[in-house]
Amino acid sequence: MRNFVSEKAALLQPSGIRKYFDIVQTMPDAISLGVGEPDFVTPWDVRNAAIRSLQRGYTQYTGNRGLPELRELISRYLRERFGADYPPERILVTVGASEGIDLVLRAICETGDEILVPDPAYVSYAPIITLCGGVPVSVKCEARTGFILTPEALEEAITPRTKAVIFAYPNNPTGGIMTKEQLEAVVPVVKKHDLLVISDEIYAELTYGGKHCSVASLPGMKERTVLLNGFSKAFAMTGWRIGFVCAPEEIDRAMLKIHQYAILCAPRMAQHAAVAALSEGMSDGFASVEEMREEYDRRRRFLVRSFNDMGLTCFEPRGAFYVFPSVAETGMTGEAFANGLLKSERVAVVPGSAFGACGEYHVRCSYATGMAQLTEAVARIARYVKSVRENGGERRN
Repeated sequence: MRNFVSEKAALLQPSGIRKYFDIVQTMPDAISLGVGEPDFVTPWDVRNAAIRSLQRGYTQYTGNRGLPELRELISRYLRERFGADYPPERILVTVGASEGIDLVLRAICETGDEILVPDPAYVSYAPIITLCGGVPVSVKCEARTGFILTPEALEEAITPRTKAVIFAYPNNPTGGIMTKEQLEAVVPVVKKHDLLVISDEIYAELTYGGKHCSVASLPGMKERTVLLNGFSKAFAMTGWRIGFVCAPEEIDRAMLKIHQYAILCAPRMAQHAAVAALSEGMSDGFASVEEMREEYDRRRRFLVRSFNDMGLTCFEPRGAFYVFPSVAETGMTGEAFANGLLKSERVAVVPGSAFGACGEYHVRCSYATGMAQLTEAVARIARYVKSVRENGGERRN
């Protein structure tokens, strides 16, 4: 019988994040710093809203775009929190921000179109671009510049085939952010080459020492920006799978058609939960979000200090809930370090190479876990680093 699997699907590499998560599931004494999932439980009022929706029999489809009440709240939320002004009729509720990424890339990619991707960046961008017929092109982002997209690096990566650039800030895996001034410096390059910006702002609420700036809020950028966001990270709602995407009118229409055929609508019960999350947040100043952010900030400062103290240079993240220390000082690649650490000390981290070539000598550690586990993990990592140094390190291979 012939092989029915497409070449594109066959050549896809498994997620570097899930590999380590799956291994950890077989190790009861292991500590996982691998998966970026809040350790907080979804607030009770939000859970209760979903329960009430079930009790009232709200188990039918919603309209393709999502509940009108939810889209009204999202519109207000974006405007009041980030200065991004999108009317409810231009908001599409999705199955997590992940569906939004897939929708926009399917809506815009022709065969051979180049999409610029910051390196390091979230693992899903490049594979989805490839599946859509596009060509992912890495743009090198370095620790010395805060892992941001600089105008110079962006300009150098652009070719006549470049169609769009992904902005992924606050960034997974580095925790880097782009300030308003840094975004404004890149905008002229985007406009000069008539590019679309795909702005993944899923960590917008998780910034430290300043407020997130949405590129869609800058003059002349809303009409060339697709904004992606959702409830997973800031509202501790990963399993609810609720996100949203806002786009220029033509792209919005194309995404809606794809969404209609592929998904139909996001889960109704989860949409009612999202309504409660935004309603409660707007009434109490997003107190639960602030509480989580303060706890993440405490963990962030602890990990950065701990890695630097053990001699592993660690960039100080200003967003998301990851640190991205360099392990080059050990003479090991991130993958060798992660494999050795998991085997000898039962601590799971993700090799930086899973996020792009620029992460080869880094590992990603999530601090979306409790301080007790983080403290024990740091002790184990320090013990492993000491043993590596005492044994003369390993070759970089």
